[in-house]
Amino acid sequence: MNLTFEGQPSFTFVHVDLEPGESFTAESDAMASMDADVDMSAKFNGGLFSGLTKKYLGGESLFVNVFTNRTSAKKRVTITQPVPGGMMEKELNGESFCLQPGAYVCSTPGIKLGVKWAGFASFIAREGLFKLVVSGHGKVIFGSFGALVEKQVEGEYIVDSSHLVGYDPQMKLSIQMAGNLISSMTSGEGFVTRLRGNGKVIMQSRSLSGMTHWINPHLF
Repeated sequence: MNLTFEGQPSFTFVHVDLEPGESFTAESDAMASMDADVDMSAKFNGGLFSGLTKKYLGGESLFVNVFTNRTSAKKRVTITQPVPGGMMEKELNGESFCLQPGAYVCSTPGIKLGVKWAGFASFIAREGLFKLVVSGHGKVIFGSFGALVEKQVEGEYIVDSSHLVGYDPQMKLSIQMAGNLISSMTSGEGFVTRLRGNGKVIMQSRSLSGMTHWINPHLF
């Protein structure tokens, strides 16, 4: 299987070239185009109960699509995401990685998706009460609103609300004001997320909530 990323960083899409017999799983409505003889089937996202959990707690679809190349030649499927922004590939070799709700796009066989409690700090930071955890062996592709920024953290790091996309599971999250009470409220920053530990953090350069706040005054 070969992955080719194009349109970075604002309108990224991914060409997935499948060798005969290969398959991969993608979020519902992630397919933009594909060769006519690629087989596509829908299934619950990990079973009925697991699918309902991922949908209502993890921000993912109830159903996922499985694309399989049952021919004797290489075939292509093009994958995209609902919002304009970047997409990134991460290879897992038995470890796990935490994603914010809605970030997952597609993955190869061997990748498992689960939902775990993220804590009230994550909820106050507008990142959701639950986080999506991907684990296993294979490749996972996730996306963002805006460009993706990768940061290796050693110690502590602060991320503004709604900009966190993914992080290593050993990282600890807590919520705090950006400054003192007055500066936090008047600066427009409000609450921020403090990450502690040693690991990788993935952020997005834009946030949907920030975009909403900018658009609303211009609608009336």
